[in-house]
Amino acid sequence: MPTRVAVVGATGRLGTQVCQVVEAMPEMELVARLDSHSDLHDMLGADLAVDVTLPGVSAQVVDFAIAQGIKVLVGTSGWSSDRLTTLTKTVAEHPGASVFIVPNFSLGATLQMMISKTVAEHFESIEIVEAHHAGKADSPSGTAVRTAEEIAAVRRDRGGVIAPHSNQSARGEQVQGIPVHSLRLNGVLARQDVKFGGVGETLTITHDTHSRDAYQAGIVMALRFMEHHKGLAVGLEHALAATDS
Repeated sequence: MPTRVAVVGATGRLGTQVCQVVEAMPEMELVARLDSHSDLHDMLGADLAVDVTLPGVSAQVVDFAIAQGIKVLVGTSGWSSDRLTTLTKTVAEHPGASVFIVPNFSLGATLQMMISKTVAEHFESIEIVEAHHAGKADSPSGTAVRTAEEIAAVRRDRGGVIAPHSNQSARGEQVQGIPVHSLRLNGVLARQDVKFGGVGETLTITHDTHSRDAYQAGIVMALRFMEHHKGLAVGLEHALAATDS
């Protein structure tokens, strides 16, 4: 029997793509498309809800899905470490709950975050520059926030990050001590540079998204990961690991 899927935010760019991916997967059945005006009760009857809404709406969608015993895959930005702390408690209060937060469905962006954590073990001067299309509602991006949080966790026991003049607004927004600079430009889809400075050298890890087709493989991987996932997981790398095992 196919997994019944409800997509919340189905009329957006990513939501439209998720619907197309679900419809192309024989083991999935798209049973509901919800937009910003839909009643969340419209997702009842689904086994899995995919939340691709807006940062201000996402938590409500996730809480409703958990309360109704529906698994939820989240592709919405805005899930900072503080919000994840609250979500962790909610999941713990609902045995059997299944939530998967994916800051970026791109395999390349996920690998960039994983590689950046390794590099951060050896460099203490670190900044992030991210650029997205002019229509992106939030900044910094969820990917940049997650990257900064992951790097900060690595640096926590290694003396932290050097970020001089953090009181100056031009130095970007501080995300756990790491300056993040956001660009919103026509002609850009998505790009992130993680910049590391060392003695006499710099290293930049760059990821460019040229087409939304880059998200397709990650969406498929995340949907399949949800078939057996329990609890809370954050980051597409969990689905990557499950695929490799």
